[in-house]
Amino acid sequence: MEKSEILPEAAFAYRIRVQPHHTDYAGVVWHGTYVAWMEEARVECLQSHGIDFAKWVEYDVDLPVIDLSLQYRQPLTLGMEALIKTWPVPQRGIRIIWHYDIQNKATQETCVTGKVTLVPVDRQQGKVWRQLPEPVRSELAQLYASQLR
Repeated sequence: MEKSEILPEAAFAYRIRVQPHHTDYAGVVWHGTYVAWMEEARVECLQSHGIDFAKWVEYDVDLPVIDLSLQYRQPLTLGMEALIKTWPVPQRGIRIIWHYDIQNKATQETCVTGKVTLVPVDRQQGKVWRQLPEPVRSELAQLYASQLR
């Protein structure tokens, strides 16, 4: 396991209760639901640090997913509460990597781990940014610094 994959104490925690629309016919969380939860947690983590994702869109920054991985360990089922813990990992270059540890809130056991790699794209040009525009760059730097404390 890489050092960046180890759950830091400063990881952001996003709480959710498993609803019927999150599950398959057997009441088990459908695999695609985890991806939606991860995005929700990522946006809420940014917001908790005073970063408004909608503002990034106004700066013409889009962040498409270029890599996504999930490892399923145990299921979450209808009515359970889950904690989606997430943290960004500082990188060289332009890629933005987020790690996830999705836990059963009652037992704190890990149910799913995940990793998402995003790349910033200039929405106007349709090309990958070589360097992020301000204030996106400084906001990310502050977020990374807060995660290392």
